[in-house]
Amino acid sequence: MDYTVMMPAAGSGTRMGAGHNKLFLELEGKSILAHTLAVFQQDPWCTGIILAVKDSERTKIKTIIQQEQLTKVCALPEGGTERQHSVKACLQASEAGGIVLVHDAARPFIKQNVIHELVINASRHGGAVAGVKAKDTMKYVTDGVIEETADRERLWVIQTPQAFRYEVLKEASQLAEQENFLGTDEAMLAEHAGFEVRIVESTYDNIKMTTPEDLAYGEYLLKKRLEETV
Repeated sequence: MDYTVMMPAAGSGTRMGAGHNKLFLELEGKSILAHTLAVFQQDPWCTGIILAVKDSERTKIKTIIQQEQLTKVCALPEGGTERQHSVKACLQASEAGGIVLVHDAARPFIKQNVIHELVINASRHGGAVAGVKAKDTMKYVTDGVIEETADRERLWVIQTPQAFRYEVLKEASQLAEQENFLGTDEAMLAEHAGFEVRIVESTYDNIKMTTPEDLAYGEYLLKKRLEETV
């Protein structure tokens, strides 16, 4: 079952404190971006990769693509100031239709079996997102005062990829633009447009490289995976 993956890669990554795009930071000698792209390059279901980038970083990203022989990268549209705008640019650059995935370029540890389950669910139901069950007790707080303890059994921590039929994501994106609605992820846009979105259980290792501490954990995960394949 084929899909195209779209990645907003035009962020600044200020929380990483690197002074430049965090996707260029390295794990075991390769950039975070290269590790993430390699997951989809190696997946036989993936037929294309679209990256929304900053014009100022386009040359550097092209160099990474060439060095790593990432032949599935088919378009590099200019990204926007918000994730939503970058996804819109990717949608405009896509001609494949079918199933599309949106994935954080800073999540290099997504498993292929999770990707495939997302694609199957999106094909059947219109939309599906990766997530894990909340581990901690969660509470609603207003002005420093606890109001209520949330039912942890119903809470999920949402990740990417987020998978949709092309027409579902396009319609949700267009409606958000018309109504000046800014969502935090693609599922929120689909929910806003009235579409059903399913959850697919992912792994706790599918972290987003956001802080310096994440880099240290990422190094551990890479070494762990190498040991598992030996």
